[in-house]
Amino acid sequence: MFTGIVEELGRVTAMQRLHDAVRLSVDGTVVTDGSRAGDSISVNGVCLTVVTNKRGVFTADVMLQTLAMTSLGALRVGDAVNLERAVTPATRLGGHIVQGHVDGTGEILERRPSEHWELVDVSLPVELNRYLVDKGSITVDGISLTVADVRADSFTVSLIPETLARTTLGFKQPGDVVNLEVDVIAKYVEKMVTR
Repeated sequence: MFTGIVEELGRVTAMQRLHDAVRLSVDGTVVTDGSRAGDSISVNGVCLTVVTNKRGVFTADVMLQTLAMTSLGALRVGDAVNLERAVTPATRLGGHIVQGHVDGTGEILERRPSEHWELVDVSLPVELNRYLVDKGSITVDGISLTVADVRADSFTVSLIPETLARTTLGFKQPGDVVNLEVDVIAKYVEKMVTR
């Protein structure tokens, strides 16, 4: 489990093609501190398992299905990625409950800068619309964000300077694909009320 509070911007250092997977190598000195094989690290909102951790670079195997269902398949060596270690019982829950299980992808549609923040519109798969509410939570590329506005096939988030400076949303542009994870609590509520 994660909180959606990005700990650092990492950098993809290698993508080794395997028969039915990719071994992804990522440079991230903060998230590798204390991490070992078997630990979970969120990479752009996708929960990956550490295979190796050597001198600030960790590797993780990414299945073909994950590559096809998320934006990880479009990564290239040198790309920046949002990184977060899994929570512990002593971790502050600064964002919201994030599983690292991507529900779908969206596309940055528009960016509207302001003096102190920026509004960003993101496309939304129609089947995920029912899980979004104004002022509710959504995870975009592993970042816990508050929904500012919801439409049938898109939503808006407002990014503060800290988010713009510390995450990939500071430089993603219209047309870029992002991973989306809706609030897991909304999915549980839906299941309970529809039984």
